[in-house]
Amino acid sequence: HWIEKDDLMLILALDASASPASAALLEDGRIISEFYMHTKQTHSQTLMPMVESVLRLSGRTLDDVDRIAVSAGPGSFTGVRIGVSCVKGMAMARNIPCAGVSTLRAMAENARGMEGVVCAVMDARCGQVYNAMFRVSADSVERLCPDRALAIADLYAECAPYGAELLLVGDGAELCHRTFSAFGARLLPPMQRFQRAAGVALAAAETDETVTADALMPVYLRLPQAERELRKKNEQAKENSGI
Repeated sequence: HWIEKDDLMLILALDASASPASAALLEDGRIISEFYMHTKQTHSQTLMPMVESVLRLSGRTLDDVDRIAVSAGPGSFTGVRIGVSCVKGMAMARNIPCAGVSTLRAMAENARGMEGVVCAVMDARCGQVYNAMFRVSADSVERLCPDRALAIADLYAECAPYGAELLLVGDGAELCHRTFSAFGARLLPPMQRFQRAAGVALAAAETDETVTADALMPVYLRLPQAERELRKKNEQAKENSGI
């Protein structure tokens, strides 16, 4: 991947938003190093060693980094927290600007250079997905809707008119393809399907918006399951007590 960028900079990017984890370096608009893993090891075990590897093997250090980007959500609550926490730890001591990137937007970079509409989907369980839509072409990624959580059935109805123009990416892509294939939706191959730190870096390079380390926060589209269950119990308790 390569993009044009007037400002020459070195961007370190991390992704730990789902089962895969990765780290990448983007220098002067070009991915110069990436480490990707999709194993059963936890991200707390693998993420920082990957960061150390992409820097060391590229002959760079954290002191050379101009910006640190991370997929800030949606995604696994634990994974997103680990990714954001790692970035905060690295950036705070050196006062490095941070960029929180939508996981779904970063995923759309996998289809840059293709022609069609990207349906980026992550499995949110309970018949729902995290989703955003993007139109991609030879040199652009255009967002068509905000990040959202919705039922797969509702997404099907929205996507059906795109037909074979629809490109499915994300860890929820295969789940959706079971029914979306009926109208010709295309499932991208595994090497292009999952989110990668390279996509996070490329997305971060297209904006000048950054925040300080202490202002970087995860972005959740739903409350964590424990909080949802607690809220439900509280609402039921109120109903039972007649409040």
